[in-house]
Amino acid sequence: MSVKIRLTRMGTKKRPYYRIVAVDSRKKRDGAYIENLGVYHPLENDERSIQIKEERVKEWLNRGAIPTHTVKLLLNKKGIQVK
Repeated sequence: MSVKIRLTRMGTKKRPYYRIVAVDSRKKRDGAYIENLGVYHPLENDERSIQIKEERVKEWLNRGAIPTHTVKLLLNKKGIQVK
């Protein structure tokens, strides 16, 4: 089983927000996930737009989880280094 760290879409039409989740790579985008790792609000421009549980993300990365391109950019923006 390959685990990915990716975004799942929430919110209403034209007012999206995304959960950052650890999920089996074979599952659908908005399907069942293993663990919720944070929230991303793209419409907000302040510090609250990205909220990440850093310890849990680092643990998943150490276990071999692969972040998607967008999640990798968000993690770098928050100062979490991804190999």
